[in-house]
Amino acid sequence: MCGFVGFTNCLGIDKGTDVINEMMDTIVHRGPDSSGDFVDEDICLGFRRLSIIDLNDGSQPIYNEDKSKVLIFNGEIYNYQELRADLVKKGHVFYTKTDSEVLIHGYEEYGVELTDKLRGMFAFVIWDKNEKTLFGARDPFGIKPFYYLFMADSLIFGSEMKAFTHYPEFVKELNPKALEQYLSFQYSALDETFFKNVYKLTPGHYFVYKDGKMDIKRYFTANFDPKDGTLDEYAAKIDECIRESVEAHKISDVEVGSFLSSGIDSSYIVATANVDKTFTVGFADNGYSEIDYAKEFSESIGIKNISKIITSEEYFDEFSKVQYYMDEPLADPAAVALYFVCKLAAQSVKVILSGEGADELFGGYRVYSEPLSGGAYNKLPFFIKRVVSKIAVLFPHTRGFNFLIRQGQYVEEKHIGNAKMFSKKEREKLLKNPLHEPSPQEICRPIYDSVAGKDDITKMQIIDINTWLIGDILLKADRMSMANSLEVRVPYLDRRVMELAAQIPWKLRVSPTNTKMALRKAASESLPEFTAQKPKLGFPVPIRVWLKQDKYYNMVRDTFNSKAGKLFFNTDQLLKLLDDHKNCKKDNSRKIWTVYTFLIWYKQYFPENA
Repeated sequence: MCGFVGFTNCLGIDKGTDVINEMMDTIVHRGPDSSGDFVDEDICLGFRRLSIIDLNDGSQPIYNEDKSKVLIFNGEIYNYQELRADLVKKGHVFYTKTDSEVLIHGYEEYGVELTDKLRGMFAFVIWDKNEKTLFGARDPFGIKPFYYLFMADSLIFGSEMKAFTHYPEFVKELNPKALEQYLSFQYSALDETFFKNVYKLTPGHYFVYKDGKMDIKRYFTANFDPKDGTLDEYAAKIDECIRESVEAHKISDVEVGSFLSSGIDSSYIVATANVDKTFTVGFADNGYSEIDYAKEFSESIGIKNISKIITSEEYFDEFSKVQYYMDEPLADPAAVALYFVCKLAAQSVKVILSGEGADELFGGYRVYSEPLSGGAYNKLPFFIKRVVSKIAVLFPHTRGFNFLIRQGQYVEEKHIGNAKMFSKKEREKLLKNPLHEPSPQEICRPIYDSVAGKDDITKMQIIDINTWLIGDILLKADRMSMANSLEVRVPYLDRRVMELAAQIPWKLRVSPTNTKMALRKAASESLPEFTAQKPKLGFPVPIRVWLKQDKYYNMVRDTFNSKAGKLFFNTDQLLKLLDDHKNCKKDNSRKIWTVYTFLIWYKQYFPENA
């Protein structure tokens, strides 16, 4: 796990070297163990290393035999040993034992088709000095980040955007389109980031850059193609597949630990991984800690659990720092909790296993049961429910009315992912200068179009794999772990696991009363029944409680009244949200947190305007 930066059309050897080193220093948290660079008249490449495999000889950049090709790489390739053996048979000569080196020889042998052979998490570039060509790729799920922008005749790229601020001609400018969509999704939902003209390379894509032109192509698409089978048959297949994936994800020359909550995802990994340490954080507020369960479960299988209670003071004290590391604002309160558990784990290990992706692949979110819920009401003709929905939307959105509204909506209208903050109408009322950007439903429409004809549960899973998983779950996993120089590995987000999950019929994924049915059945052989059947809790953070306390209410109120608050928002609308929440008129905590997060992030990156 590392970080890299680079740019084409070097600024001159001396200046290029200075600039690439300044950019590298900005992301030293991603790789504090060593650094390396490659600079010539055509390109500057910089690398920061967190040593995991081949500790002594794995520094980058890495070269092929005649040094005509240069690699910088962030991630892990879990099938590198079998790829290496095949490449050695084909005559390639290796000078390290790293997984990194299989990429450069693999590119020599297979060209762009290398991406189809890789099993792992990755973002990398390979520079061909003879052809003056840059090849790069990002893993299928977007576990590792890749950002880029064009400036004059140069392509600038790297693991984190904050490094770009050290490029001499970089203009740091807010992208208001990203803000508008963020208010609906709670994360950056566009290919263009919060920094104007800076883009994300979409997961499952590679690019070839030559003569100033970038050709981007997709090599992987997540899809579901159910096959016949019983619950027991799929449970057996899942158990075998997960165990194999966990073993592959444990390959390391340093100690590996695991995160542990009270849910099935992390517990199943811990039960199969045989690690020595687990790590858990929680809050003192009643109902917001899973530490007691984690300790009990760890002790029952003979593993040490290391835990920490996070205070509200610690949480808010670290919040600004978290937004700096995040690069873009992310209004998921669990991101800060993840920062603390990463910090805790980094004191003992360098590599950690985590349960991200299980919900998206196996159908774990409670909302996936919605198409099957409703009881007798669900038997009414849809056109009747549609009329009732349009009437119900005119009333205050209490729980009962929300049910009537959603039951009369198509899945394409109501599901934009696992967070839905402000509607298009609400955000335009909130913003001082709305751009009237497309609605969240319009943003999701191309994804829905790609799975037209699928069942509603599958449609929701595909939406989440292509939006929520990338923009929220994996963003915070990468940034919060790397902020603490810790490598997080996610065994559920594996191509072989995806191939199996894609075959499971939706009836074995979700029922009216349960989720992740096949995965739970698989885990039941390794876990106590209570754990295997436990409803999803998420990563609970007592934001709604804290925002009613005078200390934090006033802190947020001052931020809403700040220069930046008044620059972007109609503050009377913000203050009404805050006051209604404090006075228990409505739970506005997530909407308040979405705006507050953006303003704290903005202060980090645009302090002159905050």
